[in-house]
Amino acid sequence: QVQLVESGGGLVQAGGSLRLSCAASGSTSTINSMAWYRQAPGQQRELVALITNGNDTNYGDSVKGRFTISRDNTPNTIYLQMNSLKPEDTGIYYCRYLRTGFFAWGQGTQVTVSS
Repeated sequence: QVQLVESGGGLVQAGGSLRLSCAASGSTSTINSMAWYRQAPGQQRELVALITNGNDTNYGDSVKGRFTISRDNTPNTIYLQMNSLKPEDTGIYYCRYLRTGFFAWGQGTQVTVSS
């Protein structure tokens, strides 16, 4: 099993910044990808950003140029630096861990951007 613990959410004004963290523990593998997803009320969960163990990254179109995903492999921790936040970035942000044949979700952290 893999446990994911997210932190760093909160309330921020539009134009501000937040940094999210997600630490993976348990039966982790060095070959994996980790990602941030978000879900706004009444909306489907969507990919925000993904990073592989080789540091390849992929971003959702709505956050390109504003958000940056990074990772520290020792331990398995990823970060999401969110700049120039907009009210439409509001939602619950979930961390996801993926390796061959297995994936896990974190419990989520709330991000609220006020206008």
